[in-house]
Amino acid sequence: MEYRKVGKWGLKISELGFGTWLTFGPQLDVDRSKEIIREAFKNGINFFDTAEAYQGGMAEYILSQALKEFKREDLVVSTKIFWGGSGPNDLGLSRKHLIEGTENSLKRLQMKYVDLVYCHRPDPSVPMEEVVLAMDYIVRSGMALYWGTSEWSAQELEEAHRVCKEWKCVEPIVEQPQYNMLKRERVEKEYLPIYEKYGMGLTIWSPLNAGILTGKYNNGIPKGSRLDLFKDNGGLKGNIDEAGGLNEKTLERVKKLTKIADDLGVKTAQVALAWVLKNDHVSSAILGVSRVEQLQENIKSLEVKAKLTDDVMKKINSIFE
Repeated sequence: MEYRKVGKWGLKISELGFGTWLTFGPQLDVDRSKEIIREAFKNGINFFDTAEAYQGGMAEYILSQALKEFKREDLVVSTKIFWGGSGPNDLGLSRKHLIEGTENSLKRLQMKYVDLVYCHRPDPSVPMEEVVLAMDYIVRSGMALYWGTSEWSAQELEEAHRVCKEWKCVEPIVEQPQYNMLKRERVEKEYLPIYEKYGMGLTIWSPLNAGILTGKYNNGIPKGSRLDLFKDNGGLKGNIDEAGGLNEKTLERVKKLTKIADDLGVKTAQVALAWVLKNDHVSSAILGVSRVEQLQENIKSLEVKAKLTDDVMKKINSIFE
């Protein structure tokens, strides 16, 4: 396992992270979650990502139970604030919700601080000065060590850094976008000036595009698969549709990727994960797994990176232009 700096900053996180959005499953099984997280830590994963919105806050609580057996200093834990509830001040990036949401997340996580707290989405209804000053307060008060953003545009990141400089506030160090072979534009083009100018890192989510890039859906949706279990999850469907959707064109591309993986003697998912990690701007790729065996298979992608030579990368990129 390689430990990468988050952009130019001193924080080091495992190149594969552990996510909790759909990981804990519909049953929210604490014992099974502990088993998976124990295996993740044993294999060098030190970065664990959650959010106040995941399973209505239960993901944070389950994560807290699973991480109790480890030293806090050995962990990098992140949460995200935006969707906190149904009240008028439980949504968005107002100072009130950012501070109260972070405090509530810490209670569920049973931690004094998180290493990273993200603004889970941009909020055009709130002045950037209010967002920046609230995040500055959260960091300076010790509730979080660093802050970042998720799915913000390059323009919004520029504005945030401008305000930070003007108000002498702590600046965001990391962005968390969706990034995979089917969803490339923002990470590979839009953010290019941001990396160099501000030294921001990336903790990317959905590196397998909800499992589509594993090849498991090449011949339909298997019973018990993620798309079967979470078929009524509007957010999941929206993210898949945004990255091209589960259509004939996408499946033809994945079948070609599977042929490349077969030629290399590895799994399709391992090639997709290794491809993401070949991008130097990626600090960590967040995994979503529901079984120990699935986690072990994904971790083997670290060995596949060396197999992705320039020629192999050209073949892959010609499929997913």
